[in-house]
Amino acid sequence: MAYPTVSAPYGFKPINRIDGMPYAGATRLIPIASTYNVAIFAGDMVQTVAAGTCEKFTGTVSGLTVGVCVGVQYVNSLSQFTPAQYYPGTSVTNAFAIVVDDPMAAFKVAVTNAGSAVTAEDRTVVGANMAVVQGAGDTATGDSGQSVLAGSDAVTATIPVRVIDVVTDTATGADAFVELIVKLNTHQYNSTTGV
Repeated sequence: MAYPTVSAPYGFKPINRIDGMPYAGATRLIPIASTYNVAIFAGDMVQTVAAGTCEKFTGTVSGLTVGVCVGVQYVNSLSQFTPAQYYPGTSVTNAFAIVVDDPMAAFKVAVTNAGSAVTAEDRTVVGANMAVVQGAGDTATGDSGQSVLAGSDAVTATIPVRVIDVVTDTATGADAFVELIVKLNTHQYNSTTGV
């Protein structure tokens, strides 16, 4: 029997590097424009835009990403410096996303259907590219609602996520894996096209 149970998506969680080296926690602070009004949760894939600022990655089957947000910091409406799990999208200034931007980083992520219900994939997805599900973030926990879409595995180069392994600890059967280990397939640092 699998332990623990994965009951909902939680975004992309950094675990190590794809070359096997441990993840040392390296991050980069990327500013969020004061006019940006979309919430960014811990575990959300993000991208750098032409203004040099960070925005939530909203693509599903294509688009470039710069990394994964693991937290934020901003000045709230009371002029207080606030480290937080997510960026609320309104009533803050001097906001920065804390981003794991290493193109070699590996992340753990849940497998869901299009409605964000946790489901499973078999080992044949290893090596394939998979689409992203843009589920709703949780304001109580600050966790992302992003996941990868079951059944979306393909060879298409523009799909944003590459599967590099399965997570056996939470398997629900001999060949039924509800979590995968992935890397960002379309990382902005590896792209020859600028923003």
